[in-house]
Amino acid sequence: MKILVIGGGGREHGLVWKLKQSPRVEQIWCAPGNGGIAADAECVAIDPGDVAGLAAFAEKMQPDLTVVGPELPLVNGIGDAFRDRGWAIIGPSKQAAQLEGSKIFAKEFLQRHNIPNAKMYGALESAQDAYDALRNATFPVVIKADGLCAGKGVLVAHHLDEARGFIGRVMEKNELGAGGKRVLLEEAFEGDELSFIFLTDGKSYAPLVPTRDHKRVHDGNQGPNTGGMGAYSTDDLLPEPLRKTILATIVEPTLAGLAADGIPYQGFLYVGLMLTSSGPKVLEFNCRLGDPETQAIVARMDFDLADVLQDVASGNLLTSKLRWRPGASACVVLASGGYPGRFEMGKKIEGLTRAEQITGVKALHAGTQRVGDEIFTSGGRVLGVTSVAPTLGAALGSAYAAAEKIHFERMHYRRDIGRHASSLRASGN
Repeated sequence: MKILVIGGGGREHGLVWKLKQSPRVEQIWCAPGNGGIAADAECVAIDPGDVAGLAAFAEKMQPDLTVVGPELPLVNGIGDAFRDRGWAIIGPSKQAAQLEGSKIFAKEFLQRHNIPNAKMYGALESAQDAYDALRNATFPVVIKADGLCAGKGVLVAHHLDEARGFIGRVMEKNELGAGGKRVLLEEAFEGDELSFIFLTDGKSYAPLVPTRDHKRVHDGNQGPNTGGMGAYSTDDLLPEPLRKTILATIVEPTLAGLAADGIPYQGFLYVGLMLTSSGPKVLEFNCRLGDPETQAIVARMDFDLADVLQDVASGNLLTSKLRWRPGASACVVLASGGYPGRFEMGKKIEGLTRAEQITGVKALHAGTQRVGDEIFTSGGRVLGVTSVAPTLGAALGSAYAAAEKIHFERMHYRRDIGRHASSLRASGN
């Protein structure tokens, strides 16, 4: 098999690393890739959002399968462009990708199919309308920019001034560009968050192992939101009664709703959940794998990923093929100084070889660039130090021991990933 992976972050390095382990795979290209991916695949300098450029490359190289990492190419229609040409691809259509590309589209879908979600105060098209809608909201209130905003489009506002300030920045100052032309106002939930990701060929589906992400930049869930500062996976996250509730009230109604709306869906679907006192409710959809959840997930895969994804692309997912390593995994993100705000790049990274000498550890690259034999920082989230072990404590211990061996100027990371792990309440069962 020859495979094209689209994207250049930690999620894509995790995919490339796992795909390369398949005895069926002889060639992997990654567009655009990064400094770590360059050791495992041929990196191609094409922007992930450039559907025409990616199609031209695929026309020339004829990959047997294309795997899409980030959301932008999906929202731009790469799934349609490739399938129209008869090419196998993992990723939904442009229409289906609106589940992530438009928060308002997703909210209307959830309401139409009676899938548990947050009470809505309004979907607003002007700042004044949004300000007016705040009068009827109970604080804290969640404000979501409608479009793609690179993880910066959601705020949980605890008071009126905070809410008005965010609306002003998004809708009047256009700080998030076109993604902030419309906003959604919702009630805020209390509870534990859970990332529930599954793989579907449009008919059958297979849940992946449960994961939990850590969005805030500082320990104790303090500071601004980020793309994700770490994740962990353990089966204790998802007691069986809760798993059954999520499948029955959220996953299966979502797939049935897509079918009823005439929207075929093939690929990964990420459901961000809040486990409330009245049961699990949907916070958001993502039409692809999460990052850094992917890093924790691939570490526990005990199956041939290339084989399974080829089955999905051909509409023949065999759920029995997905087997998982028992125990746990953890990913600790090492970030550039200043992230998620302004940060410097071009810092030399040292200690990677020593870190990966620890049993069960793999340093998955995100914002890195290879120059000769050396690796330099090239993004906000730089590395995802990932470990798998029989217990969560052991996985976290190895990941943090490896992180301590890595150094670049102004590197920072959370030191409490997985600290509050415990079996979640089986709410609503």
